[in-house]
Amino acid sequence: MKKTMYSMILIGFALLMSSCSSVKVLDSWKGDNLATIKDNNILVIARTDNKIARIAFEEAIANDLRGAGYKATESYLKFSNYKPDAKENKGKIKALIEKEGFNGVVVTVVKDYSEAVVTEESGGYYAGASYGGYGGYGYYPGYYGGFYGYYNNPMSYSSYGNYVPSSTTTRVSKTYILETLIYNLDEPQDKQLVALVTSSSVDPSGVTKVAKTYSEKVLNSLKEK
Repeated sequence: MKKTMYSMILIGFALLMSSCSSVKVLDSWKGDNLATIKDNNILVIARTDNKIARIAFEEAIANDLRGAGYKATESYLKFSNYKPDAKENKGKIKALIEKEGFNGVVVTVVKDYSEAVVTEESGGYYAGASYGGYGGYGYYPGYYGGFYGYYNNPMSYSSYGNYVPSSTTTRVSKTYILETLIYNLDEPQDKQLVALVTSSSVDPSGVTKVAKTYSEKVLNSLKEK
């Protein structure tokens, strides 16, 4: 079970490419030193080996950072052969960052994944009969005149319209928990983390759209009020 869950988290970014999406910020934290990263040279990393998802998320976040006045670079542009989620790359990233002169990092990773079976019911109601036009008696149909005229008119019988049979559909709803962390590498080790945002994405559809929405949510949550 643990192995299966790990595998799902590992390929989470890839799965964000398939299946309408709801992105919600669950929690965010900003350190007192968040402003210190304003002039830093920031490397943006989406920690996934799925190339399409990596590019989409890194571009979305880097573009929003640049739009906010930060100097940001996508990791795939600098390190196209680097695999962010490979275990053997633990020491490699430090060498790459130092070589290129980056002193800030924004990293996004899928932290958790869950599935839930959702049953939805539709139908089970009358669609509504057509009431027809109105006659010369104010708002009432013309056959409302005498009792027998009304009683014998076909329109006076009970009519509920067409019945729409009830039906149920069952689907699997997918929820991803994503985490974005912002580091200032010029700060002491215990002060390097300057901000953190945890978000959820439910039933995502289209990696580019999800990435843009996610990035906007993250940056909005970090804006100082």
